[in-house]
Order: sequence, then C-alpha cells, then structure tokens
Amino acid sequence: MNTSDAERRVWVVDDDRAVRFVLATALREAGYAVDGFENAASALEALQARGAPDLLFTDVRMPGEDGLKLLDRLKAAHPQLPVIVMSAYTDVASTASAFRGGAHEFLSKPFDLDDAVALAARALPAARVPAPVAADPDAGPDAKEPAGQQLIGDTPAMRALFRAIGRLAQVPLSVLVTGETGTGKELVASALHRESPRASGPFVALNTAAIPAELLESELFGHEAGAFTGANRRHVGRFEQAHGGTLFLDEIGDMPASLQTRLLRVLAEGEFFRVGGRELIRVDVRVIAATHQDLEARVAEGRFRADLLHRLDVVRLRIPPLRERRADIPLLAETFLRGAARKLGAGAKRFDPATLAALQALDWPGNVRELQNLCWSLAALAPGDTIGVDDLGGPRPSADAGAMSTPGPAHTSAVEWDVQLGQWALRNLQAGIPDLHAVARTRFEQALLNAALEHTGGRRAEAAALLGVGRNTVTRKLGPTRTRR
Repeated sequence: MNTSDAERRVWVVDDDRAVRFVLATALREAGYAVDGFENAASALEALQARGAPDLLFTDVRMPGEDGLKLLDRLKAAHPQLPVIVMSAYTDVASTASAFRGGAHEFLSKPFDLDDAVALAARALPAARVPAPVAADPDAGPDAKEPAGQQLIGDTPAMRALFRAIGRLAQVPLSVLVTGETGTGKELVASALHRESPRASGPFVALNTAAIPAELLESELFGHEAGAFTGANRRHVGRFEQAHGGTLFLDEIGDMPASLQTRLLRVLAEGEFFRVGGRELIRVDVRVIAATHQDLEARVAEGRFRADLLHRLDVVRLRIPPLRERRADIPLLAETFLRGAARKLGAGAKRFDPATLAALQALDWPGNVRELQNLCWSLAALAPGDTIGVDDLGGPRPSADAGAMSTPGPAHTSAVEWDVQLGQWALRNLQAGIPDLHAVARTRFEQALLNAALEHTGGRRAEAAALLGVGRNTVTRKLGPTRTRR
C-alpha cells in the first residue's frame, strides 16, 4: 500500500456497537482514520472493495463468522496485516488460537482505551501518528460545527458518555441531552445520528430559542402558500426535511406553550398539518432534544408540558461541564490552538506547561465553546510561538454567546481573582483542610447567589434566570429563610 502517514487506516470489527464507538473515537483522537464493522462479512466485503487497512481490531465471538476465522482469511490474503484480537473470554484456548492464527496481539475485554491506542501505535511502528482529528479545527468559533466534528475527551465522564452514545445510537428512542451552554449538545446529537441506522438520512438541527415565536410553527411544520401575509409559496418545515433521519431541537425549554401541544402530537402520532394546510403529513423522524434549563422546574411553574417532557425524556444524557473533566482541558486546548493557528496562517503555537495548568484551574462557565474561543484569540494575538500565562491576560471570550470582548477592568479583576483563588487553595491544601473542592464550591455558589439576589432586589425567579439555573435550585441552596419575591 502507498498509504501516507496521514491516512493510516484502522478497522474495528465488533458486534457490540458501544465497543466499536468508544474504541473508534479513541483511535480517531489519536489521529487515525477509522471504520467500524459489525461482523466479519461486512469487513470482508470492504476488503474486496477498498483493499486492506493498515491495522485491524477484531472481536472473537460475533454472529456468523467469528473473529478467529476472519483472522485466518485476512492472514491468507494479507500476511503482513497486523491484527489485534479482542475478547472478553481470555482463556488459554482462545489466546493460543489467536496467536497461532497470526494475531499481532490479544486484547482482553474490558480494556483501557489508552492501552488500546498505545497498542495500535506499537503495531504500526513506521507510522508517524498525525495530529488528532477528533475535532475539525478549521471551524471558527462562530462557524456552524461541521457534521464530521467529534467529541473530544478521555476522562471517565466522557468515556461513560461515549459508551452511552454507542448503546443509544442503535435504538429508536427519544433522547433528551442536558448540559450547560457550550458543552457540545449538538455534537452529542450528531454522534447519535451518525452511529445509528439513520446515518444515511438527513440530520437537521434547529435552535428553537433563536426563532421568533411567531415564525417557529412554520419553521417546524412548514406552511402552504397563502397561509399568512408574505407566504407566497409552500415552505417545507424541519420535520419534513428530517424524514428518514434525525431532528435535533436545541433549547427545547424555550418553546412556546402553543407549539408544545403540536410537537406532542408529532411525537405521539408521527403526523401533522402544515400551517394553512389540509393535507396530513406523515414523517419518520427521530427527535433528539436538548436544553440547559431545569425542565422539571419549568413543568412545576406551568411553562412546560409534563406529557411533552415524558415524550422527550425517554433517555436522558447529561454532558458534564468542563470543570468536571479538567483533565481533558490540555487535549482540548492543544487541539483548538493547533487548528486555529493553521486556519489563521499564524504559524504553529503551543502552550507551556504552566499555562495548561492555569487553564485547568479555571471553571469555564462557557465550557468547551469558551475554551475554543480563547484558543482562537491566542492563535491570532499571542506574539510568540509559546503561549505563557501572561498571554492569558489578552482578549477573552464571553461565557454566554461566545463573542470576543476586549480587555478592561472587569477582565483584570477576573484574572486577579483567579490568582487569589489559587493562593487561597494552596494555603488550605497546606493546612490539610479536607474536602476542599466542596468547601470552595459551596462558598462560591453562596456568594454568586447572594450577588444575583442583590442585583435583582431579592427576586428569586429573575436571579435564577440570570444565573441559568432553576428557581428551585436557588431555593434549595439558599434555604427558606430569605425573603421571597
């Protein structure tokens, strides 16, 4: 094969979709081009059509031809192809059979993803592992994230999320994705679609909060010509556009009550009428919804239908905020910085270790989006090839909208606050204070809530809205002693 280093191909053959998804994600993050197959037959078909990959992982026990028979056929046709055999059954007979058949290595399930990636690197000693391709770094901070962009992460929380995606992708259930602003809810929805039997169908995304309420009905369900002033021709709505595929409804908690009833009917019956139409439209659409709001609280307040919540929330996936997976920050930051520098033509840049440590110490209220925006800013404005802690004092992204802001007194105070917080933490660690994270979090939340209440004159609902939490959350954390308004 004349495959270049940047095109090293790895195939994963396993009937367990969750294993395929998680292993493929880890290998893609390491820079390989990965294809997955659910059985030996499909892998052999691809072998005939596309030629051999550079490396193949295969499970042993699969429906139809098992992995050891696949190994025999691969080695007969391509004796130099390294094959790694995986199995949860690590008895002597299985391992001996694998090695007799010419397996490069035997990987026992469950296995550590780091070990699997390291094993792939050893199996391809001549390969120069390319830069990670888990995310598309060419997409700017304000650009729509391309369909090929992947979630990035290697912490236990993200691995658990990957496993859940792998399992849920195959089943036709409605999924409610929850998480703070900027955590990557659309990426999760896209992954669920991409790994599902609907992958060949359309993936249609709509941020319901970004459409004026008076236009949202038409945007979702379409309209007929003459349905209202300005409706000069028929408009096909997002549900029809997503027929045979997946419809992702972001910020579902902001949907007007009048449309919630119509959405409920579509979810229950798979049918609707266009605005101003009499033709009953039937669609086959998987709906994935997302929100950063507390929907249970909105149900309690009468602002969201309980029956709609039950329809949407068949399975709930929570995306952890960045502060709960700090170990992923260096990988994310380096990936974003490398991509931004390449896109901007600014030359290669890197973070020094102290800067990566400083980034890990921040709480990132804007989550991954905020970190990505910062990396784009640094790629454009940092003067040297190595980014130090002092460079973080430049323009910083806003937490809510991802827009760039210029340095000012508020930013300077924020940097000073970070330094003071670090010093406070160091003193308490040296003093042996137990459960320091819990102590700091409690004090921070209390101060933040008190400030919000002072800003709103004690109006809890308004304070909760400003902070992006439910009113019940404010009540629970403050207790009943504060005066309600």
